[in-house]
Amino acid sequence: MSTSKPPRTDICPIEPKIDESTLTKARHDRLLTDGDAKLLAGPRARLKDLATLARVGCDFAKGFRGLNVVGPCVTVFGSARLLSNDPYYELARGVGSMIAKLGFTVMTGGGPGIMEAANRGATEAGGHSIGCNIKLPFEQKPNVYLDRQVTLDYFFVRKVLLVKYSYAFIVMPGGAGTMDEFFEALTLIQTGKLSNFPIIVMGTEFWKPMRELVNSMLKAGTISESDLELVTVTDSIDEAKEQLRECAIRQYGLQRKSEHLGKPKW
Repeated sequence: MSTSKPPRTDICPIEPKIDESTLTKARHDRLLTDGDAKLLAGPRARLKDLATLARVGCDFAKGFRGLNVVGPCVTVFGSARLLSNDPYYELARGVGSMIAKLGFTVMTGGGPGIMEAANRGATEAGGHSIGCNIKLPFEQKPNVYLDRQVTLDYFFVRKVLLVKYSYAFIVMPGGAGTMDEFFEALTLIQTGKLSNFPIIVMGTEFWKPMRELVNSMLKAGTISESDLELVTVTDSIDEAKEQLRECAIRQYGLQRKSEHLGKPKW
């Protein structure tokens, strides 16, 4: 688990600036060159699919090599679009600090917004901060609070890595990507593919519509009452801290280690 180091005060957050028309054009242009877009475009020649398989393997190898010494992590999901003057940014910053002080490495998608805030909080608390970045034309640039980061070509590879090294997940306010990551982690736990790691959703007012949707699923019988027990919804950093202590540290016998992040072992 993470070790103490002096907080950094020489860096400032990067504010994401989004122009919708430019973003739309970039998305269109990206379809011509993007690995995910090519993979999902339908049937292709077998040699092309084999080449894609090799690139996917390289993406996984890059992630495994870069992150195999990070120690137990807590992954924080959240929007790339929330600026540093947003209350949820400050909440995520406090969450990152709390996670680091418990001894975990803070893992995020490595970009701006909520991800930056969580990484920033970890760094300011003297903890370890890492990111799994994804190549996108806008929004997704590595933030300046990362001790280590890997930049990947494929979204699904990134999601695997964000789950693989984590003993808990904290879901902050976000958009479609955050919802995808949240329900991916929840589904893996629900179906027994992943250990019963805590999922903590922060921002009760923001996530109120989602909670109503989940209650509708329960009434319709598409989920079980026990599934609701897999998620804690709160605004309290102290409550989130206690959940991590009880459901991650004590449940899995984690202990703080004195080692620093080392170099990849292979």
